[in-house]
Amino acid sequence: MKFVTTLDRDEDGVWVVECPAIPGCVSQGDTREEALANIREAIAACLEVRAERGMPLTAEEFVALAGS
Repeated sequence: MKFVTTLDRDEDGVWVVECPAIPGCVSQGDTREEALANIREAIAACLEVRAERGMPLTAEEFVALAGS
């Protein structure tokens, strides 16, 4: 799966990256490259935990389930 992420710098210069499709999936890094590597790990961990708990994997899946 491929996911869109957002990448911004905070007021301290730390790179903050979020995966909007997975609620709560956020990471950071001192460099852009580190932040992107960290979000890849965070996405994998978030998907694993959500699957183990029987939760929808993405926000879009949650919306689809709620609408049925």
